[in-house]
Amino acid sequence: MQSRILTTGTLLAATLVLASCKFGGSSSSSSSDGPPQAGQPPNILFVIMDDVGIDQFESFGYGGMKPPSVPSIDALADNGLRFRNAWAMPECSPSRASFMTGLYPMRTNIQQAIGPNDLANSHVSPYVMTVPKVLAAAGYESGLFGKFHLGGPENNPAGIAAPAALGWEHFKGWGGLPASIDTTAGGVGEEGQYSCGFVPHAAQGGAHFGACYIPTGDGGASCSEITGEPGGDSAGLQCLTQGGVLVPEQNCESTPPAYVNFERENAHYVSRLLVNWEDDVQELSLSDPRSRGYRATIEVDTTIDWIKSQPADQPWMATLSFSSAHTPLQHPPRSLVPSGAADILTADCSSAAPLNQRNVMDTMVEALDTELGRLLVETGIASRGDDGSLIYDPAASNTVVVVVGDNGSFGPTVKLGFDPGRAKGTAYQTGVWVPLVVSGPMVEQPSRNVEHMVNVVDLFSFFADVAGVDLEQTVPQGTDAEEMYSYLTEPDRDSVREFNFTQGGLNILANDAVNGPCVFNGNFCSHTPMSAQVCADNNGVWWGQGANVGENGVLREVDHCWQVNQALYEDQGSDYQPIEMGPTVYMAIRDDEYKLVLNESMDYDIATDSGVLVKTREFYRVDQAVPQPALDGEGDDLLNPEPRLSPAEEQRLAELEYQLELLLASQKACPGDGNGDGVVDQEDIDNHSRLASQWGGSSLYDFNHDGLTDAQDLAIIQANLGACPQ
Repeated sequence: MQSRILTTGTLLAATLVLASCKFGGSSSSSSSDGPPQAGQPPNILFVIMDDVGIDQFESFGYGGMKPPSVPSIDALADNGLRFRNAWAMPECSPSRASFMTGLYPMRTNIQQAIGPNDLANSHVSPYVMTVPKVLAAAGYESGLFGKFHLGGPENNPAGIAAPAALGWEHFKGWGGLPASIDTTAGGVGEEGQYSCGFVPHAAQGGAHFGACYIPTGDGGASCSEITGEPGGDSAGLQCLTQGGVLVPEQNCESTPPAYVNFERENAHYVSRLLVNWEDDVQELSLSDPRSRGYRATIEVDTTIDWIKSQPADQPWMATLSFSSAHTPLQHPPRSLVPSGAADILTADCSSAAPLNQRNVMDTMVEALDTELGRLLVETGIASRGDDGSLIYDPAASNTVVVVVGDNGSFGPTVKLGFDPGRAKGTAYQTGVWVPLVVSGPMVEQPSRNVEHMVNVVDLFSFFADVAGVDLEQTVPQGTDAEEMYSYLTEPDRDSVREFNFTQGGLNILANDAVNGPCVFNGNFCSHTPMSAQVCADNNGVWWGQGANVGENGVLREVDHCWQVNQALYEDQGSDYQPIEMGPTVYMAIRDDEYKLVLNESMDYDIATDSGVLVKTREFYRVDQAVPQPALDGEGDDLLNPEPRLSPAEEQRLAELEYQLELLLASQKACPGDGNGDGVVDQEDIDNHSRLASQWGGSSLYDFNHDGLTDAQDLAIIQANLGACPQ
């Protein structure tokens, strides 16, 4: 493991640098009045839900015909604020980077979910001011638990210590996405036999009982015999929840059968746990008991333990970053689904059972909510009534609670009234419109809906305000975050934002490469999935390197989506039916009523037998009507097929185009400025020298994006000495 990271001393010297970004953007800072600072500042519990859009929530006015049951989040909303007009970025890593840096994706180069091939240039910079670094100025201790996905361990000098490099004193969780479902259920079945990752009930092709072997972490395993519960979890799911592998219809032996495999990842149940805990930096094996069990439960357990360990006079911020409900969609333990929604689940978690996938999604969101309720009670932030209901009084604890989705819902799980074809991974409303709940003792007139526009970058400013940190002093070069604390204390507050913005695209890979093509539903190609595994987990067909040529319509391995159409044309001739190209650059800007969407993609041009750039410009009316919102759907574009704008709308369009132009122009390139301090100087030379000699791989000083930090990059620094463009 040491080969993947710098030594501890060098890591601290190279990465724990309190520097800020190189642009002169918004001058936003803490609100002028600021939060009240009598006594100790509030603790902060920040809860991130994965792939859970606003379409899922009845309390926000939506949820379709069968919304997930979320009584814990509802209790927080009933005693806090519902921000009904919050935008995130179209994917998880860009949003999470925006939460933690207050910067739009154009500043961080994190345009899509970070994958193992993305260079450090598309990871959160260790030199940037992150939320834990900002809050440290007010004496806060910060812990992050669950999904990280902000950079590393691949192509990153910090390796598995990336959370510590970004300022978190304590981290336990996962580097990124859940892995694929282990369809052998730990080696006891054939590949593909158990599509949900566990042995189901006998009536569903599984077993009524079996021997549950649980690794002990020292090379051995314990065993107990488990029987499926009538109307409850199968023996296989019970065993998996405990961290084990069920051998069907067998009694315990002194050792597991040779085919039992504890070294297979299994989506939300078996993942390598990463630890950054003071001087303890390690990646646990899959056979370590701490790496096994339901992710949401492990994430909450570690958060509870850390919060309860904090001294009473120590302000803290705990970030609970749920992996749910990201694909692969997989049954949670039934004990976490008290509504009974798990009763209708089947043992088919494949894309061939789309209804079951939607139902599994509902149970995963409910399980997330159940575990959140447990955290609130066990840490004293809430309590239980005699009937088991959650009693949440924000004045009872000095804690601000924030719950947010990191992007819109995954297309196949989108609720009625929203657009599954323009969901996660797009800049359309269904892809970026997220639930945001904020509660705390300072909220005036709780249970309010805030209809004003906010952006997830604004949380950066909000957390600073809660802690009483002056951002103008702490991050003098500015952020994209706008003030939002005043919405809590001023019920009649006018809108802070005049415009909202979201952005997605491609991350930086070595030598201008891109993620391979993934084709969805046989008619749409995207570079969003970072690998063949992620493509398959999202019900797609991989055409990139290693594709199964000859299966699922794959004609050959290609590098770009437009080459899929090229292959189809060569195969079909006059019967050629092109598939739609997903955008590689996508962004949107809006005001209170209208929205401008820009997309760019490469498509196949028959005449030149090559790829050609295609740009679209779309203009929509948008509102948040309940229960049927007016979305930016196909056929609603006011510019297509013919412009149909009133003079007032023409003026609104022109203003949005102008504001977008200003925003994009605010990001100035500065070759050689690896630490983002606005000047290329001796510090950059010294940082480069240290990284080149002790690491040599991808870093923020790899300016030519070849995956190396070497003499060519040093030459770029030396050629650009001086202040960056303003």
